[in-house]
Amino acid sequence: MKSSIEELTLSLTGNKLGRRINIMEVCGTHTMAISRYGLRQLIPETINLISGPGCPVCVTPAVDIDLILEITKQYEVSLFTFGDMLRVPGTESSLYLKKAEGRDINICYSPLDALDYARENPDRKVIFLAIGFETTIPLTAVIVKRAYLEKINNFYIFNTHKLIPEALELLANDKEIKINAFLCPGHVSAIIGSEPYRFLADRYKIPCVISGFEPEDILQSLVMILEQIKKETPEIEIQYKRVVREEGNPSAVKLIYEIFDKSDSTWRGLGSIPGSGLKLKEKFSGFDARIRFPVKKIKSAEPAGCECGNVLKGIKKPFECRLFSKTCRPESPVGPCMVSSEGSCAAYYKYERELKNIKI
Repeated sequence: MKSSIEELTLSLTGNKLGRRINIMEVCGTHTMAISRYGLRQLIPETINLISGPGCPVCVTPAVDIDLILEITKQYEVSLFTFGDMLRVPGTESSLYLKKAEGRDINICYSPLDALDYARENPDRKVIFLAIGFETTIPLTAVIVKRAYLEKINNFYIFNTHKLIPEALELLANDKEIKINAFLCPGHVSAIIGSEPYRFLADRYKIPCVISGFEPEDILQSLVMILEQIKKETPEIEIQYKRVVREEGNPSAVKLIYEIFDKSDSTWRGLGSIPGSGLKLKEKFSGFDARIRFPVKKIKSAEPAGCECGNVLKGIKKPFECRLFSKTCRPESPVGPCMVSSEGSCAAYYKYERELKNIKI
């Protein structure tokens, strides 16, 4: 596989390997696998693998963290969230610190845990911090629909869900990054299929391959990308065929848009992207924690010196942040990319910080 990549790279760039090929792996799980298996060190130096905004915890902006913190401060609520969110820093605090102060903040492994708690404790106001891309949105849709049908009136969601294709279009338009190809996410694509990426090949002439997560999956996907570049025939290909179908999961997509409408959304590092988020339909707006628990206007700011925004945009590598492995470490993270199990900084810190002569 490695020799195939080298041969294709040589055919593209000549014997001097003069052309740099920027391939963005969109998914944080891909970033973690690339670092864990040392794939960056196996491929030619002219192939530049860059991380993208594929970590939902990481792209959640500081203002959303601050808002949910303010809700737990101003109201008596029971908050449920996934573990990674607990330690993501807001402007002045985190859910972890608020929990230590005695707030009712709970880690859950399924959104159903939050709904079950609300059902069993009708005297408590229960909020589920809904986070994730198309992979987890159907689960949120399920619990909102169940709460509606069962008339569970003490249950709410604080919605931070985001949609991947709209973010990729913004990146494709960005002249600073100069992306030559996308390694597209396998989990998201299992839900939406391959067609939502079609515009990248048709309009922007950017090759895309939907990849699995084993090292051989990723290497094969890189070969497929290089073949497209060599032939100058940008396509949307599926390497992860054992899981992803062209049509995706139509039932899951139908459920998403039964409960939600598209809306604009703010991403850390990318700003506000039109149509890249979701809001509850009017019919289900009573479950919206932002509406039910209004808070005073707050001032939010990203951590001083933190380069998470540029890492998520693919402009910088984690090593290029002056805080990396110094003041920002897994035990004392400054930015979310060091917190999340899918964060680029966490991947580089765990698997690549000791390597010498690493390409950055």
